[in-house]
Amino acid sequence: MAEISVQEAIYQTQGVSVQSAASDMLAEVNAAISAILAGGQEYKIGSKRLTRADLKQLYKMQLDLRGQVEAETKTSLLDDAYVAVFDGR
Repeated sequence: MAEISVQEAIYQTQGVSVQSAASDMLAEVNAAISAILAGGQEYKIGSKRLTRADLKQLYKMQLDLRGQVEAETKTSLLDDAYVAVFDGR
């Protein structure tokens, strides 16, 4: 029997693949980053002051989620490999 993570098991019971979950989360993080860049870290509605998520933390999450999405969509171990040929000096 193949081992799966708890996260994968939860997503499978909800009918969601882990890949689509990571892609969905990445889209949400990108939207949050865009909101901060367009409207600022803090804003005020009436007398209430609201602070959005920490931009540094969002960038870290974005990097992690991109890695997850890329790792799940890779078809080969050498997808990002490059070859350089040097024919003398």
